[in-house]
Amino acid sequence: MPTLDWLHRAAAFSVADQVPYRLLETVSHHGSSSPDKSTDNLLIHGDNLEALKALMPFYRGRIKCIFIDPPYNTQSAFEHYDDKLEHSQWLSMMLPRLELLRDLLSEDGSIWVTIDDNEAHYLKVLMDEVFGRGNFVATMVWEKRTTRENRRVFSFNHDFVLVYGKSKAAFEATRNPLPLSDEVLSRYKNPDNDPRGPWQSISANAQAGHATASQFYTLVAPNSKAHEPPRGTCWRYNKEKMQQEIAAGNIWFGKDGNGVPRIKKFLKAGEEGGLTPETIWKADAVGTNDEAKKGIMELLHDVAVFGTPKPERLIQRILHIATNPGDLVLDSFLGSGTTAAVAHKMGRRWIGIEMGDHALTHCLPRLQKVVAGEQGGISAAVGWGQSKDGQPFDGGGFRLARLGAPVFGADGSIDPGVRFATLAAYIWQQETATAWDAARGTPGTPYLGTHSVFDSYSRLMDGRQGPISLETSGGDGEAGTAPTTEPPAPTLRSRTAYYLLFNGILGDKRPAGGNVLTHAVLQSLLQLHAATPHPDALLVVYGEACRLGAARLAQANVVFKHIPYDVKAR
Repeated sequence: MPTLDWLHRAAAFSVADQVPYRLLETVSHHGSSSPDKSTDNLLIHGDNLEALKALMPFYRGRIKCIFIDPPYNTQSAFEHYDDKLEHSQWLSMMLPRLELLRDLLSEDGSIWVTIDDNEAHYLKVLMDEVFGRGNFVATMVWEKRTTRENRRVFSFNHDFVLVYGKSKAAFEATRNPLPLSDEVLSRYKNPDNDPRGPWQSISANAQAGHATASQFYTLVAPNSKAHEPPRGTCWRYNKEKMQQEIAAGNIWFGKDGNGVPRIKKFLKAGEEGGLTPETIWKADAVGTNDEAKKGIMELLHDVAVFGTPKPERLIQRILHIATNPGDLVLDSFLGSGTTAAVAHKMGRRWIGIEMGDHALTHCLPRLQKVVAGEQGGISAAVGWGQSKDGQPFDGGGFRLARLGAPVFGADGSIDPGVRFATLAAYIWQQETATAWDAARGTPGTPYLGTHSVFDSYSRLMDGRQGPISLETSGGDGEAGTAPTTEPPAPTLRSRTAYYLLFNGILGDKRPAGGNVLTHAVLQSLLQLHAATPHPDALLVVYGEACRLGAARLAQANVVFKHIPYDVKAR
């Protein structure tokens, strides 16, 4: 595949690996009175490259939708950020961020990137390389303004939105259609009082270019009138299928029975499946920059407004297509906070990252107003701020976090602020390339979970077969849905259980106590291992030291790894 070349390209591909992991420190909770209810939504104040790296052990493979509005590189200096990078610098800035964003996406997740003509075509080639050309989904053309700009040679009224899937097929299988609009609904009528309800008609003809011989025939209507397909067309159905559709009352010949045959399409719940999104998004449907600016000015009276904020209706459409309630949304160029605000109102979980001071001057107060039930943007359309079932409105909450110290020092040492769960997440990601969930293991013990790798199908907790997958993690695998036909039996490639001796997890708080693999500690781990779903799995034990010889470890089916030397610092 052709690739894009630029100055310092090779160095740009190593940047993400060189970024240190940092701790995320919670600064404050906002909204819900219970901190537990605000932990799902996260506003991070800090450099987005370092923040993305900090998220990796906890969210890798879990983000359903990423929306970013990066600097367009218009060679202009704006009040809130500098958009004047040299072209190769812009590409080097985008590449490592795209690489980390790709790894954070779930298999059926998607990334949506707004851009204009300055870098759109270079970004397309760059994203082809990062995400795979075959995972390109579409380019949306968004009408961002409706007024004419007479001061320029051309009035630039549109931006692009590039869309990629982590796996295009998986995204397309889960993509949501747009709801039927009032204009579309108005097309459905019932002139023949069909008991099946309203319907609209579509042509019974198709272009003849790819037709088969069976689609060319004389169609005889119930009143014996003969119909021929117009020149250059054929019938959409073959003769046998057409007669079946006529008998079922699905072909309309007009009120008097002499009209051109047309196919009846009924408006039934689930039958139409909504509207397939088109690639040209008009301003009257998704809003403009001007609309967004006015909305933010009404919310935030005392701060300067961004020049080109994105309207809430634009983000609403993207999140409707790409996600469902409860899914996780990420914006690493949060700007004035629109993505987080819309995701919150739509019942999605969210993570927003913003480096500048406007994380505190714009994003924070805006999101505080959201959880309080503000009525701007899409609030009325989605019923935000309204009480339900007579209960007081609960707008949920979020937490504000900042980047803390590096998890690992230059010498590989582990920061004293690192706790058991944090190191467990880093080790699990290092070993399995997936995010760690504490529910995989046994809380309060060194057992982190068992990771199984199959050559074809993943074995599920209840013994069924799940979707095609090479890896499963956790006690006995991931839950899923059995296919309608029994697939071939999976071939187990490897199965490994991970244990972490750290921070006195075994209850021994003495220096190095319980963090050293001794005969006594090994016996306790083997007893714990015997109760796991796969007691025959290999044990990988991380600890500060090992007092056992190679023969004893081999006898117990144990591989020991040393903290910190066997923990990757990057």
